[in-house]
Amino acid sequence: MNLFLTGTDTDVGKTYVACAIVRELRREGFGTVGLKPISCGSRADAIALHKASEGALELDAVNPLHFATPASPYMAAILESRPVDPAVCREAVRQAAASHPSVIVEGVGGWFVPITRDYFVSDLAAELGLPVAVVVANRLGALNHTFLTVRAVKARGVRCVGVILNEPRAPLEGDSLLTAGNRMILEDLLEVPILGEMGFGDRVVRWREPVFGLATLLAPSPTPPTAAELSSPL
Repeated sequence: MNLFLTGTDTDVGKTYVACAIVRELRREGFGTVGLKPISCGSRADAIALHKASEGALELDAVNPLHFATPASPYMAAILESRPVDPAVCREAVRQAAASHPSVIVEGVGGWFVPITRDYFVSDLAAELGLPVAVVVANRLGALNHTFLTVRAVKARGVRCVGVILNEPRAPLEGDSLLTAGNRMILEDLLEVPILGEMGFGDRVVRWREPVFGLATLLAPSPTPPTAAELSSPL
């Protein structure tokens, strides 16, 4: 019942999608909570996940590591002279998974954003052992970004359950042809399914097929890893 959300870039709508999933699962009675272990700049994403989770976790449990600088965690830590301890993120997820039946974990930026000099978002996701869904901003450039991200996830040995297309801004004239074309090509060439879509302003994910959507996200997941397992080297 757990999922890690990454994106093809920053500002693709990961939080918007994560909140929609959390709200939907909570409506279905799963007691889902959303986490953003690391945030940089505004804490608005973490606050939105806290609200979607109906306050089931304290804000500092939703977002245990926050940097004021809007940059990668590695850069923000350098500028603020603060160390980054990935173990804090792993422990926050472990505790949430131990006390709630379902967790949705949102990464920071894209798949290869550096958290420390030698530790990336991809490393965090791999250590957590959660299936990964990729949030795609359905706009010009989406094809290249999606193929690269999905292949990178799979190359890391992590299960990629599919992608969710999102429109993070109000559509302009001619956008419908572009977004439809992206969808068609991804359906044809992508090695994983399109799980669903969110149009600009949508509050819920429009799941593409019944076999995807909640059925995919709620597939039985392994017992949450122990603290020792999460802190052991890969």
